[in-house]
Amino acid sequence: MATVDRMATETRLMRLRVLTPEAVVFDGTAKSLVAPASDGWVGVLPGHAPLLTLIGEGPLTVESESGDRRQHHIAGGVMKVESNEVTLLADRVESG
Repeated sequence: MATVDRMATETRLMRLRVLTPEAVVFDGTAKSLVAPASDGWVGVLPGHAPLLTLIGEGPLTVESESGDRRQHHIAGGVMKVESNEVTLLADRVESG
């Protein structure tokens, strides 16, 4: 039973890393995120299909494992989604 519970928890979360050239802004798990892509908005949930997109400028909203929403202002970069892991390499990130 514990294995089933662990698998259910893991599928509701994804690993998220938000990085700049200067720092690791976030490295942990998340329920969802919404980011400004270069051509509109992109939302990512656990189990999302593979994706590679350019990042624009605007708010990045991350819903944590506990349900809290954290917002950062990001500008430029690239985001990769693959195998339930999201890596966002941003030119600039400001906490909001």
